[in-house]
Parts: sequence; structure tokens; C-alpha cells
Amino acid sequence: MICLMALPVVAAAEGDADKGEKVFRKCKACHAVGDGAENKVGPVLNGIVGRQVGTIDGFKYSDTLVALSEEGVVWSPEELDAFLTKPRDYAKGTKMSFAGLRKEDERVNVIAYLATFQGEGS
Repeated sequence: MICLMALPVVAAAEGDADKGEKVFRKCKACHAVGDGAENKVGPVLNGIVGRQVGTIDGFKYSDTLVALSEEGVVWSPEELDAFLTKPRDYAKGTKMSFAGLRKEDERVNVIAYLATFQGEGS
């Protein structure tokens, strides 16, 4: 008998961008969004939702994320959710030292917030 677990489907539209802005405070030390955003320890996150992994010019990604990029992996809400849950489990060898967001509502909300920055210079 095969048992299938129902996994939550994460969509940026489900989240609350205002609450996600508060969650993003945990990310600000390493990442930037909005007009004039520049790479820091981590890449700019403008346009992250729907963009291919590892494609921000001027940022040196870990070999793991470069490999995902070469496979054509895109930062869909589902991929972002998996990554943000525990980055080092999702992408072994990532340079991102953040432990992750354990609470599903925080991940959904921060993804909704990031989705509001769709252009490169949003």
C-alpha cells in the first residue's frame, strides 16, 4: 500500500505581505529589497519569486546554488518555502548561515512580501 502525505501548497497570494515585512527584519542583515537595493552578504531579493536560482549579477553563489541554477531550478513559492524552512538541508553546502524559518505562516508571509518586489530595482 502506498501512503501519500498531503503537503501544504504555498502560494505568495496566500500570505500577508504586511506581516511578511516584519518577518523580513530577520533577513535584512544579509539581504536587501526595494529601490536602490544592493548585494550584501546575500544577494538582492528583488524579483526573487519566479526567478531562476543563482542569477543575480555581481553575487558569488555557493557551488550548490550554482548547480541548482544549471538545472534550471526556479524560486517558485514552493521552492522558497522549502529553502526557507532549513536552507542547509535544502541546499547542502550553501553559504547562507541562517537556520531557517520554522513557522509556516512566517515563510508564507515573507514570500508574499518578497513577491511585492518583482522588478530588479523595485
